[in-house]
Amino acid sequence: MTEAIFPQIRIMPARFLYPETAEKLLNGICKVGVVRRMTVNGPRLPPTITEGPGRGLPNPHPGRKVIHVGGEEFELQVQVGTLILELENSDAIPVIRQVCDEVFTNFSYTLQEGKFMKSQMTVSDYAKYGEIEDKEMLGMSDPKGKQCPIILQGTQ
Repeated sequence: MTEAIFPQIRIMPARFLYPETAEKLLNGICKVGVVRRMTVNGPRLPPTITEGPGRGLPNPHPGRKVIHVGGEEFELQVQVGTLILELENSDAIPVIRQVCDEVFTNFSYTLQEGKFMKSQMTVSDYAKYGEIEDKEMLGMSDPKGKQCPIILQGTQ
């Protein structure tokens, strides 16, 4: 039995996104309704300062805000720099490109098609985490992490 191969795309804005811009982009992508999995990558925004004379104090970074996406509310823990999407079919890529064109009006972006997410466990994954029950979560988060991944229900 062969597994279905789902198209994957990577959206790379020319700069890091403000929380408001990230929220607008993510909501536009969720409305497309064909996204199977999505990761948001960028530098981590820790809740407390980790180095220097302010160590242990709250981190007042303006990028660490609560945003609303697809009916869910969550705090951004990274400064959004790259989005990786796995789609149900490649017919949605032009629609996602149109959403990006509407959101990214003041700067450029790159949209690439390729293979960016894991689809099978590696030996290292098995050694670190053991058997992962939900194969859709593979490569999306640390299975032994303290925070659960955010699961958005597509709004069509």
